[in-house]
Amino acid sequence: MQRDELGDLMAFLAVAEERSFTRAAAKLGTSQSALSYTIRRLEARLGVRLLTRTTRSVAPTEAGERLLRTLGPAFDEIDAELAALSEFREKPAGTIRITTGEHAAVSILWPTLQKLLPEYPDIKVEIVADPSLTDIVAERYDAGIRLGEQVAKDMIAVRIGPDMRMIVVGAPSYFAKRPRPERPQDLVNHDCINLRLPTLGGFYAWEFEKDGRELKVRVEGQLAFNDLGLILNAALAGFGMAYLPEDQLQPYIADGRLIPVLGDWCPPFPGYHLYYPSRRQPTPAFALLVDALRYRG
Repeated sequence: MQRDELGDLMAFLAVAEERSFTRAAAKLGTSQSALSYTIRRLEARLGVRLLTRTTRSVAPTEAGERLLRTLGPAFDEIDAELAALSEFREKPAGTIRITTGEHAAVSILWPTLQKLLPEYPDIKVEIVADPSLTDIVAERYDAGIRLGEQVAKDMIAVRIGPDMRMIVVGAPSYFAKRPRPERPQDLVNHDCINLRLPTLGGFYAWEFEKDGRELKVRVEGQLAFNDLGLILNAALAGFGMAYLPEDQLQPYIADGRLIPVLGDWCPPFPGYHLYYPSRRQPTPAFALLVDALRYRG
């Protein structure tokens, strides 16, 4: 392969991933006209059209999709090998991209990074807080953080937090108008604050368990959010009951601003795990972060 052919393939990969000549040109530090010429040259050399262009969008053709599936992992492997060379540096370096939920980012990931990063100024971390169960391979993340029960079996999983517990709470002002529920079925007669998860395509059903009996309740109420912090604020304001991680609620329960209910129906479950593909060769920077996050309780 000639050197210019490798550059052409990198240009195609950028356009196919960004779905835009404008964004790809900015990413590569070149002009749109030069990038367009490069793609035309590659298509002419291969004898097939790789991209479908319209006035508003760019998308890979069937041949382009096939090439993209081949090039993505290959260039990822090259990037990983280049990053691995940082072990010969005096200190680990490189960029680590992580997808995680909001609660894990705030309660576990950020406190660890606050301690780690000042000692390693050449390590960069990009955190994308997203409730979706992102495909970390397809989206080219180095790792993801999710609850243990959500991690795919073909991934390497490292426990980074203790067992968790979700509990139901309401403000004293709310319970001044409504009786406290004694069983999950009572929630259908209450105002509850819903959580929308894009992965589920709807609202999250509150999960309960007692004496081996599992129960899911789809609650109703005036408000729904896709953000745990907003749900907490609405509960504190008395707009309804909320179902949130216990550690997030403890300060408000302790000072009486929230009252827990249905505690005997809310058992603990496996907490957060960091996960990554088994074929991934950890760089020194990534290995350092994994060790710092590892739960030793």
